Amino acid sequence: MSKIDPNKLLISSDFYSVQGEGISTGVPSYFVRLGVCNLTCGMSRKFTNELLKEASLADGEIFKGDLELEGKATWTCDSTSQWLWRGEDKDFQYLIDRWKEQGIYDDIRNGIIHIIWTGGEPTIKGHQEAIVNFHKYWVNKELVDGFALAAEDNYDVTKTYFTLPIKKYNEIETNGTIVIEEDLFKILDQINCSPKLSNSGMTEKQRINPEAIKRIMEHSNYTFKFVISNEEDIKELFRDFVIPFSIPLTNVVCMPGLDSQTDFHERTQFVLEMAKKYRFRGLTRLHISAWDKTLNV
Repeated sequence: MSKIDPNKLLISSDFYSVQGEGISTGVPSYFVRLGVCNLTCGMSRKFTNELLKEASLADGEIFKGDLELEGKATWTCDSTSQWLWRGEDKDFQYLIDRWKEQGIYDDIRNGIIHIIWTGGEPTIKGHQEAIVNFHKYWVNKELVDGFALAAEDNYDVTKTYFTLPIKKYNEIETNGTIVIEEDLFKILDQINCSPKLSNSGMTEKQRINPEAIKRIMEHSNYTFKFVISNEEDIKELFRDFVIPFSIPLTNVVCMPGLDSQTDFHERTQFVLEMAKKYRFRGLTRLHISAWDKTLNV
């Protein structure tokens, strides 16, 4: 795994859209997709190494990995073309400038538009440090800008130079295999954990880290979001996660393994029927309904 600079953001893509999954479905959100992942769902490490070598994927390309083709997985990560090799170190100011250019800075600053840290895997150590350092930079910049404006006006008491504390809303999307450290933990408003089942093709050791799961459950606002293809997947998520970790069903969300509109309604109906039967929250992938396979919209 390549070294990540904690004083930059290794961004593979960033864009303004609407959250299409989980309990925040429908909320206007700014996605920051960080490069690199510790899992290769639907693919072997050898397969991803070949992709890296060939750099043959088109931006946004959806494909089937070798494990899915061999029947060892039922799906392949649909954002591989984004996080596998695309990624550029960006100065912290980059995001602030992007938000201001798009006219959404104030709404992000006030938490109306959520910031969603995704990937890849945003809890990789260097990413955790970078997200924390970005927030420190953001707060300090507002203070510096306030002092600069005050100096320009010779501290005119009739003007306000310093805004209220930043009220941003941070969501993070994680596979739940890496422990979230305290500095990042305390600035997160929501943790969306998507544990991987055996249908990902990953081994149990690769996809289940009890310490990381328990850490997530210490947060005041978390959900475990599972991709399910059949009823066996549901039995597995109960056996490997819900029961051993005593996860409340109110914190469990399931959605279908969709990457296109082809069987959207049938797969969504299946999840909702299973939600009735097993009492978890059943949702779908709303962005697939709206934009099909298109990424970053």
